[in-house]
Amino acid sequence: MTKYREILRLHSQGISNRSIAVSLECSRNTIRKVLGRAEEEAISWPLPEKMTDKALEQALFGNRRSTQDRKQPDFEYIHREMAKNGVTLSLLWNEYCETCRREGSHAFMYSRFCDMYQQFAATTKATLHVEHKPGERMEVDWAGDTTAVQDIITGKPIPVYVFVAVLPCSGYAYVEGFLSQNQESWVTAHVHAYQFFGGVTRILVPDNLKTGVQKADWYSPVINKTYHELAEHYGTAVIPAGVRKPREKPSVEATVGNISTWIIAALRNRQFLSLPELNGAIWNKLSEFNRKPFQKKPGSRESAFAEERLFLMALPAKPFEMSAWKVATVQFNYHIATDKMYYSVPYEYIKHTVDIRLTGSMVEVFYQGKRIASHRRLHGYPGQYSTVAEHMPEKHRQYTQWNAERFIRWAADIGPNTEQAVKALIASRKVEQQSYKSCIALLKLADTHPVTSLEAACKKALAYSIRPSFRSIRTILTAGQSNRGGETAEPENKEGSTYGFTRGKVYYGGTTDGE
Repeated sequence: MTKYREILRLHSQGISNRSIAVSLECSRNTIRKVLGRAEEEAISWPLPEKMTDKALEQALFGNRRSTQDRKQPDFEYIHREMAKNGVTLSLLWNEYCETCRREGSHAFMYSRFCDMYQQFAATTKATLHVEHKPGERMEVDWAGDTTAVQDIITGKPIPVYVFVAVLPCSGYAYVEGFLSQNQESWVTAHVHAYQFFGGVTRILVPDNLKTGVQKADWYSPVINKTYHELAEHYGTAVIPAGVRKPREKPSVEATVGNISTWIIAALRNRQFLSLPELNGAIWNKLSEFNRKPFQKKPGSRESAFAEERLFLMALPAKPFEMSAWKVATVQFNYHIATDKMYYSVPYEYIKHTVDIRLTGSMVEVFYQGKRIASHRRLHGYPGQYSTVAEHMPEKHRQYTQWNAERFIRWAADIGPNTEQAVKALIASRKVEQQSYKSCIALLKLADTHPVTSLEAACKKALAYSIRPSFRSIRTILTAGQSNRGGETAEPENKEGSTYGFTRGKVYYGGTTDGE
């Protein structure tokens, strides 16, 4: 606002217009115009005691068009448009003037338009100082600047991403470098941060990166499933900052800048050949950073943290174990495939979509939030199966119960010859499972024939061959070679032949004993 009162006072003291303009930081044209209006209206110094600055302005320029007659710009719209690329105040003022011409109203001059917008922007950017409660929040983020380690083979630098966690109340920080910003690095960084602080805050404030927030929303953001498990394990609540709202996590944003200066930049001239070597140097610098005295208050981050640590929640008995989630469809063989390994689920869920939780040692399968199966995780060559008998249909379960040991025990209950015959059947095939049907068929003969007859038939078959077939045993059993006592009769060998089926000369019309 022009200082009309001061212009009149300095002019009454004989000071030149040039000197008045320099003193009041306004143009000589303004000084000349004000003095001219004062002479026209017969206003001179000293002014009446009760004349205010507003009354003086009205007396000098009362017939000037009031600013209330001019169209007020929509500064909220202008502020939104200024956030877009290529949009300037000059362009928006021209659009504002064009709107005023169409409506027949008067527009503000460009200089006044800019002053009014600057006042609006200053009030819009107003910030609130928030007092943080001890142990309440931990703010986390990736630093914008990266550091590097040298590849020992090629000598080329490998970028290292720097994770930063801060307790806003004390400003105490944790920093660690990672070769990736993936889910595993993100979760591992949180686990290490909680171990470094020796406790857990009640609220965790991350950015809206995909490893933390699956779907950003101001009212109800969807937290990444693994990140949600981490929060449940440590008993904390995840409250992400708003999208493009760094002021909702100002502590970590400020610390990221300090870390870039006091740690990343401080190590710029050193070469590291491994990530552990780099992190060792980072933690040495971090210790110095946390012990560095505050500039505007007594103490340091480390001394302030000594008090805040008492308000942190206790760590759980075991650190969080990293897990990954996948989705799969149950196959017709009631198994799901993940990482080229196969794990069974109850057969009732065939063709259903299930969620799979993978840890380093376990595989858990969930359907609509309910765990339906768990297995020890398989490692090694691909294509391995982990099958639980309870997950199988009844017929399949019975089939899997057949094995060589069970057939041999069953045959031993009938007799030693039957047992020997079963062993011979199993040994006759290259693959054990190929003999199962023959073993079942042989043992089932005991359901339709006397046990003694089956035992005798097996004995006879073994006399003919050390590896009798099921067909030969069945032929002996059903050919009427069993005697009435249930034992198979030994065939007469009047010719003294050692072969059971060799026909004698009687068969061909000859006589015996010289007849």
